[in-house]
Amino acid sequence: MNSTANNTVSQPGDFPQSRFHNLKHSLRWVSELPAHTLLILTSILMLIPLLYIVSVSFQTMEQILQGGGNIPIPPTLEAYRYVIEEMNFPLYFRNTLVIVSLNLVGAFIANTLGAYGFARFRFPGREQIFALLLASLMLPFVVRLIPTYIMFYKLGWINSFLPLVVPSFFGSAFYVFLLRQFFTQLPNELFDAARIDGCDEVSILVRIVLPLSKPALATMFIFVAQNSWNDFMGPLIYLQRPQLRTLALALYAFRSAPQGIPTWNNLMAIVVLMTIPILILFALFQRYFIQGITMSGIKG
Repeated sequence: MNSTANNTVSQPGDFPQSRFHNLKHSLRWVSELPAHTLLILTSILMLIPLLYIVSVSFQTMEQILQGGGNIPIPPTLEAYRYVIEEMNFPLYFRNTLVIVSLNLVGAFIANTLGAYGFARFRFPGREQIFALLLASLMLPFVVRLIPTYIMFYKLGWINSFLPLVVPSFFGSAFYVFLLRQFFTQLPNELFDAARIDGCDEVSILVRIVLPLSKPALATMFIFVAQNSWNDFMGPLIYLQRPQLRTLALALYAFRSAPQGIPTWNNLMAIVVLMTIPILILFALFQRYFIQGITMSGIKG
């Protein structure tokens, strides 16, 4: 009993491991404090415009013109009621959701197949074709605008969702590159074992590659959804009928009242309603998004 007690007593000069660990943790926390403080201040600075938009959306035009402060006292849902009931918001929301959903389906099918082909198949001219695909990223949007419009006009697709949806089913160089970088990091042993078990390439892609590629796929989905949701030039060019408007076009069409005075509360309400779905999407896939960026973009 005494020998056990003597063994537990710290000898002079000894430094308990737990105390050393606590000291190391404290020093690390102190060293990271300036970086964390800078990040918090930067986040608050970035949130100020969003908080101002939300505040204005809960005010009336009288409160805004009086300039009584940025806090709505009392808050009102007048702007949201106008947007949903008078502006035909459900129709514009449905149009935007249809375009986004179809673009997600097209991007998933085309970019996944294209990236898997470049990553796992070896064929003559593969590297040259892939380099040519990446070179297409250098073409500005305005260079392709007129030829693309003429093509869609001759096909009779103006005033329809087809010009905004069909291109996604032909893939995108950026998303093919993003997924290819991720697919090439998967160990070859997985593919060899699957082939030994009798799996064909489609089964390997569906059962092995896609489940392991959730970070890269989530990254692609977030980018595609955000670009389609906020797209303004495409709907402005191809959608001329009011019943086909998207939320971006609705925001542009209702930017001012008939008298020419901007209805800031209505505009800010539209902005808030447009932002909420993207924030929810990013919050749900944030972990996969960060993993997809780091694993697909940094490693070659």
